[in-house]
Amino acid sequence: MAAASSSASTALLSKRSLTPKHRFLHPTSISPNSQLSLSSKLSLSPSISLFSHNPYRHLTPTTPRQKLVVSASLESKPTVLVAEKLGDAGLDLLKSFANVDCSYNLSPEELCTKISLCDALIVRSGTKVTREVFESSAGRLKVVGRAGVGIDNVDLGAATEHGCLVVNAPTANTIAAAEHGIALLTAMSRNVAQADASVKAGEWKRNKYVGVSLVGKKLAVLGFGKVGSEVARRAKGLGMHVIAHDPYAPADRARAIGVDLVSFDEALATADFISLHMPLTSSTTKVLNDDTFAKMKKGVMIVNVARGGVIDEDALVRALDSGIVAQAALDVFTQEPPAKDSKLIQHERVTATPHLGASTMEAQEGVAIEIAEAVIGALNGELAATAVNAPMVPAEVLNELKPYVDLAEKLGRLAIQLVAGGSGVKSVKVGYATSRAPDDLDTRVLRAMITKGLIEPISSTFVNLVNADFTAKQRGLRITEERILLDGSPESPLESIQIQIANVESKFASAISDSGEIRLEGRVKDGIPHLIKVGSFEVDVSLEGSIILCRQVDQPGMIGRVGSVLGEENVNVSFMSVGRLAPRTHAVMAIGVDEPPSSQVLKKIGEIPAVEEFVFLKS
Repeated sequence: MAAASSSASTALLSKRSLTPKHRFLHPTSISPNSQLSLSSKLSLSPSISLFSHNPYRHLTPTTPRQKLVVSASLESKPTVLVAEKLGDAGLDLLKSFANVDCSYNLSPEELCTKISLCDALIVRSGTKVTREVFESSAGRLKVVGRAGVGIDNVDLGAATEHGCLVVNAPTANTIAAAEHGIALLTAMSRNVAQADASVKAGEWKRNKYVGVSLVGKKLAVLGFGKVGSEVARRAKGLGMHVIAHDPYAPADRARAIGVDLVSFDEALATADFISLHMPLTSSTTKVLNDDTFAKMKKGVMIVNVARGGVIDEDALVRALDSGIVAQAALDVFTQEPPAKDSKLIQHERVTATPHLGASTMEAQEGVAIEIAEAVIGALNGELAATAVNAPMVPAEVLNELKPYVDLAEKLGRLAIQLVAGGSGVKSVKVGYATSRAPDDLDTRVLRAMITKGLIEPISSTFVNLVNADFTAKQRGLRITEERILLDGSPESPLESIQIQIANVESKFASAISDSGEIRLEGRVKDGIPHLIKVGSFEVDVSLEGSIILCRQVDQPGMIGRVGSVLGEENVNVSFMSVGRLAPRTHAVMAIGVDEPPSSQVLKKIGEIPAVEEFVFLKS
């Protein structure tokens, strides 16, 4: 990451030939994005605004499922594009908060054209939200809502790069999907679909459609998440012995349901029935293929209400023809809708439904409300519990860290302004002084806001919790963290935050510590962030406004002389603090000001004989 360019850096003035030279930082010319401070938009409860500048915070629901009360004009509302049909309950919520554009069956080109005018996009499974969509949004798109569970139709990498939050609705259709899985399981075991077609064709072939009982049979649930565990519960009620494979499932949750967690190969080799409930990822694509079918018990029956791509469909046809798979009941397909001449669809031992897993009236309404609430929350700057491309930080942790989030961003902004032009920042070390155990302090939000403070003032990139780590990595910025363990009560999460930038030159030489890095330290006092250390000098100044740092000869009258210069130019001083290493040597004066001083004011400060260097920093 390069240091500030001439348009975003400070003008340095030298005074005679003193060493170090007198210099000051002129008010920084920061891009519009960088002035939209996330931490200054923090909501009081229950979440913290961590995603975007938020002009919509006054548009807030009275309760999560009540209609929203809108006091803003039409022009102040965000715009939400609903690209696939959504239940009326969800639409009503959205319309009371935002301008809603319901445009269905858009081509990729039409979607890219519309998206630059939208703050949020809601889709189901039929719309591909590609990298081109995010690029076409030109940074306006803040959230993509997937009305359902699977997010394989959304380019998560591109969303993260563009700082766009992706949320889904994973709970509302859980029961509906599980019920459909059980419906397919029972229908398949008793040949219901085939027998129905036969009777309607005028036939009466009872002997042809003899089924198998489920009682005592072994069901392998592959993917033991929300839907998979609900399928397991219902299968247990049907008298089945249920095993499951999921590398991320907690064993205690499985035991509580009466399910044994087994290896993938054991599940394949021993199951009479297999039910798929895994997401479509690079590791699960075509996880059922010729090799895995060969490991299965002959005559196995397979149900898929997850994602079509987890099965190699050509391999499944071969397994059906060979008798390895006796029957398959499928609700999802690699291509939807599948081709009319698909060998799989036309196979006599395949029961097919058109992606009906979530298609109950109750689920449709629930999904609509859940995704509408998640999108509204995201536009309000809240960290949704259903976010899929941001770290899941509990609301109580966010509330506790709220004042430290503000401190973290401000320290990052101050530190980067101290880096002299031409210095490339590659390594930043962050220290957290705390009495808490390592597992009792979640610093991901703080790291993201430090990254925001470091990068935004010197670039046009917008940084938030979603893309902070990616943006830092993209710019070659390595941020390391350490905990400085303190004795004392862990009631407060942090005592202080320290930022060190190594291998750079500083515009304010006194900010260089004894070990050679730019070093700043801050803490929260009475809910307000304070700067408490600059280099080796201890100070105490509020970060509610901007700051002037002066290194001076430690002699009487300096506070008065600098204060007089500011007073004469009507610059209000909010705080003033002086730190020194020893009496009558050198001191650093930290002055908090309510408004940026003009260049003439700063020049007058530099002309005070005892002032050796100074810098103006915008916090």
